[in-house]
Amino acid sequence: MMHPHSILLVMLVVAAGGCTPADSTGPATLTFASVPLRAPVEPGLIDEASGLADSRTMDGHLWVEEDSGNPAQLNLLTAAGKLAGRLSLPGVANRDWEDIAVGPGPQAGLSYLYLADIGDNGKQNDQNYIYRLVEPKTLSDPITAIDRIAFRYADGPRDAEAILLDPLTRDLWIVTKESLAGRLYHLPYPQSTSTVSTAMFKGEVPLSHVTSGNISPDGQQILLKTYVSVFRWPRARDETINGALLKDNPAPVTYQIEPQGEAIAFDKAGNGFYTLSERASASSVTLNYYKRQ
Repeated sequence: MMHPHSILLVMLVVAAGGCTPADSTGPATLTFASVPLRAPVEPGLIDEASGLADSRTMDGHLWVEEDSGNPAQLNLLTAAGKLAGRLSLPGVANRDWEDIAVGPGPQAGLSYLYLADIGDNGKQNDQNYIYRLVEPKTLSDPITAIDRIAFRYADGPRDAEAILLDPLTRDLWIVTKESLAGRLYHLPYPQSTSTVSTAMFKGEVPLSHVTSGNISPDGQQILLKTYVSVFRWPRARDETINGALLKDNPAPVTYQIEPQGEAIAFDKAGNGFYTLSERASASSVTLNYYKRQ
């Protein structure tokens, strides 16, 4: 989470070239609309969106989480920006939920939600948590079990706002929110739900102030978002996530800056991506969809 008055500083850092990657030399044929389709979200319903995921079980709906200071619940938003309802998660706390992913998990054939409680502005948390649950098919489905994946970083506390679920391996990756270059950490599958795991450092991503990320359903495209930019990394079938992300030539994606944009997600068909912002000092926000061209 970032206060609105700090966003200008981030914009100046980007403009100065402190975190702008080189031009892409990878596959450049994948492009998205330069102007998104916008769906207004009524002010007061979801004002602090920090994570976004296109539902695999409810067509035309997206899961939205909010960060610290909000209840331990998920918001279900229609693609038209309307609130369809909320899902309370029993037995867990929202210390600082900062991203959400959806995809495969322990049981084949089921879709899982992964909620990343990884925000740590003061870099003081001894443990971080990723909550995993089977994605419900309706809001009235009972939540019978929520797994808690507890972990520490190998080199001490970090503030992070981006989680990546690899749909090909079920590995989890975290990109930290550094002022110069994000640090990439790995939690390989199967992640323990009974002990505290160690997230291993795998290198630095050439992007600063990363606020969210997502991998396409086919596992071949990676998006990382900051407050002022979106970048894409192509990933070959036989390539690891760190092998793709640690390249210095991601492709910039046209993105229209939001009031305090902290959430990004591919749609479940891989035909485009959504973004959603915290309202911050703006009068309202929109759910934005950038269609693949």
